[in-house]
Amino acid sequence: MRTRTMIPRSVIADVEQRVRRLCEDLAAKLQFHGWHHVSFVRDKSVHFAERNGAARDVVEVAALVHDLNYMVRRNSLPTDGAALRRKVLFVAGVSQGDIEWIERIVVEAEMRTRSRDISLEAQALSDADTLFKALPVTPVVLAHKYLQENGITLRELAYKIVGEQVGKAEEGYYFYDSEAAATYTKWAETNLLLWKCIVESLDDPCVEDLLTKVAS
Repeated sequence: MRTRTMIPRSVIADVEQRVRRLCEDLAAKLQFHGWHHVSFVRDKSVHFAERNGAARDVVEVAALVHDLNYMVRRNSLPTDGAALRRKVLFVAGVSQGDIEWIERIVVEAEMRTRSRDISLEAQALSDADTLFKALPVTPVVLAHKYLQENGITLRELAYKIVGEQVGKAEEGYYFYDSEAAATYTKWAETNLLLWKCIVESLDDPCVEDLLTKVAS
């Protein structure tokens, strides 16, 4: 079997520099998906890749570019960032084969469409990105930034989170890594319960009136 050539550290550093520069240039636009998010997901993705045996270098690069779609269009899907991802990776010196692999990982790890049986690389990326969503501080510190960045309402965000995430939690693959599941499931369950309560509360006319007054 032919041994795969790993992505050189110098190339990964180049990708990181390019993505960080884009995040800094668009900081006002990327209030949720800025460098603070990218660097967190990159660090945790590498940790999970080292645990599950995934290709660490490919996972790290995939994590760095996984949310470039938000630089292209607000409230968008990973596929919307494909052209920008390919450009960043190509200019940095990533091989064509690895570019195609990274694109598959990013699409495969997407919360909205991911399934129980995804690649180890996508699992590592997904667990890191999911953990960011499940952090106890995210709804307190960052949820309003997501609303502003993507131009959606609280109701839309609540329905999005409940619709995309609750089923995966109930079916047992909210996290793929056993360590992540053991460590962070309590956070995830609390977070999802909060968002389910938000959905319920929005049906109360008094709550709707309250939010209207606060927003005006």
